[in-house]
Amino acid sequence: MINFALSTIYIMLKNILKSTLIASFGAILFSCGSGTEKQEEVNVYTHRHYEADQKLFDMFTEKTGIKVNVVSASADELIQKLELEGVNSPADVLITVDAGRLHRAEEKDLLQSVNSENLNANIPAKFRDPEGFWFGLTYRARIIAYSKERVNPEELSSYEALTEPQWKGRVLTRSSENIYNQSLLASIIAHHGKEGAEQWAAGLLENMARAPKGSDRDQVKAVASGEGDVAIVNTYYIGIMLNDANEEERKAADKISIFFPNQSDRGTHINISGAAVTKYAPNKENAIKLIEFLSNEEAQGLLSNINFEYPVNPKVEFSEMLKSWGSFKADDLNLSVLGDNNNDAVMIFDKVGWK
Repeated sequence: MINFALSTIYIMLKNILKSTLIASFGAILFSCGSGTEKQEEVNVYTHRHYEADQKLFDMFTEKTGIKVNVVSASADELIQKLELEGVNSPADVLITVDAGRLHRAEEKDLLQSVNSENLNANIPAKFRDPEGFWFGLTYRARIIAYSKERVNPEELSSYEALTEPQWKGRVLTRSSENIYNQSLLASIIAHHGKEGAEQWAAGLLENMARAPKGSDRDQVKAVASGEGDVAIVNTYYIGIMLNDANEEERKAADKISIFFPNQSDRGTHINISGAAVTKYAPNKENAIKLIEFLSNEEAQGLLSNINFEYPVNPKVEFSEMLKSWGSFKADDLNLSVLGDNNNDAVMIFDKVGWK
């Protein structure tokens, strides 16, 4: 009985081992075989969350056969993720809003320089990093949204003028933690120095209708409801609200008009959405192809028409919505300066008490 039992166990173990080896060998063969058939791909870490972006990714896949895998999160979360992943990161492309965030990723050594004739041809120098670490895809103006009922546009002139006594208790804007405001102040540092920028920040804080809070949409709604008379916001939010499915959003946006400040001097502050190839991109060539595609005329036109952003490609005509706002003189600063001055901007906000 003992011998029979041992014999049975031996046969069972032999069969298990045989099955395991066959399965393992089959897996190896499948892996080897599938490697040659693996679909080309590009992995995108993006802070943007717009319908237009997904349409463009789908178009890119249709045209090239390269699958776009998307990971969405806030810019800070994505930058931290890249840091933690290091050399093992699957990310090929980082897409985010604001030159300040792109500069932050560059400073942390998370990006690599790219030299592309297509990108240099499609994107003017002021919208890209001088050393090729990032490239602007769209730009937006940070304008003064004012109440049609309570403000005469002839009263408006510049960002600086909003610190004058007539605007006491009438100005609305976001917190100092918001990168849009940090970059606006960074541009003011570039033009007026740290001392002038500090005076502006303190003066604007003195004229605020309420403690800074909320999104750009919230500022527009607050102007519409009468909580303040003017707000500093990005243009594309106005376009999105005017075309929102929610009637309340449309009504709020319809109560304000757009004013482009500083037309008699340096021009209105602008900022970008941009893309960069990550330092350890496993699919670098596909990453460059995707960014080149996003800078071409077809893609830029779609972003202008669906998301109400200004195209960086000078060959692309503005959408009807953008045209309706009128032409404007934009600040001609190279946007890399916004990243260079970001730390000083944050320190000034803290110093004057702009929370």
